[in-house]
Amino acid sequence: MVWTTCCEQAAYTCPCPQHPLTPPQAPDIAGQGIANPVGTILSAAMLCRYSLGETRAADAIEAAVRQVLDARADGGDEVRTRDLHGQAGSKDVGDAVCARLEKLL
Repeated sequence: MVWTTCCEQAAYTCPCPQHPLTPPQAPDIAGQGIANPVGTILSAAMLCRYSLGETRAADAIEAAVRQVLDARADGGDEVRTRDLHGQAGSKDVGDAVCARLEKLL
């Protein structure tokens, strides 16, 4: 799903003067499946909470991310990308969050 709002497009095409144009981030890892998707996933939680008023969905997304990242010793899945000292790829983390989210909802 792609949301196309002025602010979300700010880094690329926003005509608003308050949003300077910036180049894409991390081009050195683009297309390799190793980028950490957690920030994007948590942005969806913020969208649910603050724009849609869906606090239950936001809480579930945040809990799913927490459970995926938490250490096994703490009851989590310990699925992490390399920047978080793990070995999982972007898709692995996303799939793990989705699996947890399905259980929570």
